[in-house]
Amino acid sequence: MADFILEIGIEEMPARFVPRLGEDIKNIFSSLLSENMIDSASVEAFATPRRLTVSVKDIALDQKKVEEEVSGPPARIAYDADGKPTKACDGFVKSQGITLEDIYIIETPKGDYLGAKKTVGGAKTVDILPEICLTAIKKLSFPKKMKWGSLDFTFGRPLRWLLCLCGETVIDFELAELSSGRLTYGHRVMGPGPFEVPTASDYFKIIDEKCSIVISPEKRGELVQEEGNKLASELNGSVVWKDSLLQEVSNLVELPMPIIGNFDESFLELPKEVLLTSMESHQKCFGIQKEDGGLLPHFLCTLNLVPKEIELVRKGWEKVLKARLEDGRFFWAKDLDTEFSVWLEKLENVVFLGPLGTMGDKSRRMERLAALIAGKVDPDMQTEMARAGRIAKADLVSEMVNEFDKLQGLMGGIYAAKRGEDEVVCKAISEQYLPAGPESPVPSTLGGAIISMTDKADTLVGCFGLNKIPTGANDAYALRRAALGIIRMILEYGLSVDILEILDIAYEGYSKEIKWKLEKAEILEKLGDFISSRLRAYFTGQGYKTRVVDAALGAGFRDVTALKARVEALSEFAKEDGFEQAVLTFKRASNIIKKQGSEAGLVLTGGYEVAKLIEPQEKDLATKLDDTAARFEELWNNDDFTNLFGILGELRPFVDDFFDNVMVISEDETLKINRLNLLQALVDRLSRLADFGALQV
Repeated sequence: MADFILEIGIEEMPARFVPRLGEDIKNIFSSLLSENMIDSASVEAFATPRRLTVSVKDIALDQKKVEEEVSGPPARIAYDADGKPTKACDGFVKSQGITLEDIYIIETPKGDYLGAKKTVGGAKTVDILPEICLTAIKKLSFPKKMKWGSLDFTFGRPLRWLLCLCGETVIDFELAELSSGRLTYGHRVMGPGPFEVPTASDYFKIIDEKCSIVISPEKRGELVQEEGNKLASELNGSVVWKDSLLQEVSNLVELPMPIIGNFDESFLELPKEVLLTSMESHQKCFGIQKEDGGLLPHFLCTLNLVPKEIELVRKGWEKVLKARLEDGRFFWAKDLDTEFSVWLEKLENVVFLGPLGTMGDKSRRMERLAALIAGKVDPDMQTEMARAGRIAKADLVSEMVNEFDKLQGLMGGIYAAKRGEDEVVCKAISEQYLPAGPESPVPSTLGGAIISMTDKADTLVGCFGLNKIPTGANDAYALRRAALGIIRMILEYGLSVDILEILDIAYEGYSKEIKWKLEKAEILEKLGDFISSRLRAYFTGQGYKTRVVDAALGAGFRDVTALKARVEALSEFAKEDGFEQAVLTFKRASNIIKKQGSEAGLVLTGGYEVAKLIEPQEKDLATKLDDTAARFEELWNNDDFTNLFGILGELRPFVDDFFDNVMVISEDETLKINRLNLLQALVDRLSRLADFGALQV
């Protein structure tokens, strides 16, 4: 056993590449070791902006030996009439590296074949590792690759050195005109090197003590947090941590050194969102806040070295941030002097999407649609939602959002508050872009949800009307995210709305002069299929079985909140004893109705006459249907699907008795139609709860 180290030295890699590279090379290297039958205790990977390292503990010095049976050509063609080996036999012997004495006959149903047992593996690990290393490096993928010099080799950034050791032995290979060796390089300033690494087990000590590198990204993040919290507490404040930024900062540096910077208190007149965006987006810094959430005139930045003159470095960071904050203050003042009416007029010159008109057109559609949606969920909010819809996009032409586009919506809400708009309106505008993804929170207010749904529904209809429908991984307008967002908001607030009706209303808000690529009926049909697929993905993602979700969707999905309740109840119903048999029973009823009704050209109404039924079993079923009808409707109106499926459980024995004792297709035409209508009444109820055909295994 020995330790193994592979270090790939590179020019500074973009921070967004680093975490994925660490995961990828670990997985790739682990797979390659397994494929080559090389055992080890563990495989770890570490990534910094300037190096990728694979560390293997207790790697086996030899491949495992495995005896395996191999089959060759049919025996009938392996030997001639005299029993001498043919070319087919000789070829098998040569290809497998065996002798004629190793061959035996394998009897199979298809005939006799040549067979042999051979031992594979057993090679020296040091002889196999060069190819494993080359393969692992070449398998790494990047959002963008580059080449340098006259080399044909491409990588995320140019390679600068290769270190590869198994124990004390250098694993020799060449790549991009570099030869592997035992030299590593440290921090560009704090320990540039090169440093010789005697053995693989010495690597981490040299990296830490001589190279001045914190090689673990998790450790770099912990150091930033620990020191940041300590520095902030000395100011009686706390750091405004942002996980995504912390990860980015941790992958921008190899030797994190957090320090506090300061800015003039006069900048605190700017909204907190503006200050944080200036710090986070442009300077990769964190804000410092008081207990009440207000910001302090300080920020936390992370250096990539221990400076000789820390005050000089601090002043440099402060100078750069000050310039950004001065810009923000200028934009803030200019925007406060501008009325919404000016911005709304400017929206008339901002294109929304090709033939769909301007953002001014969209804002008027949102005004109308938001009021109509509010009318369905809370009529008291119609006036406020109409106003919020009208001015929701106004901040897109503000100076602040033009400079800091991440603040769209947030600044609109702030500016609305400054101009005395209703608080409900302000909050709705600020939350209009939520949820921003599957893990993003939905709006915290109903008003925010209404405006968000309004915006997303308008975009969905417009894009589908232009036939810009997502295909495969292509979704240029984030329509899947928009549909999922609407679904999540409806469920979060338990809204009793018809999702397809909302899309229909959104379509009617568009100008009659728009040249659609599809007709209205086709637009809404395709939108229905799209929403159905998103609902399917959502509920299966929540852990519900696919066939349960498909069965619930088959009974309708326009009321998403009711659909959720139906999925939950059907999932529980599916766990009961006898469920599979119940599915077969109810599916049988549906099949009979389909074959004897619609396919036969017979119109069935579901209206039956108990007095004209003959057999006691069919009379019992009819009576049971009549007795449970009122209760079924009451439960249906209350979306009580658990008890609705309970009624199906009550009906099932009567349906079984019916099929066991009654011949549906009677020679008496009147009796046959009466029996078919009895089954139609049953199927009508079943189809409101689930598509039982989708439940059949």
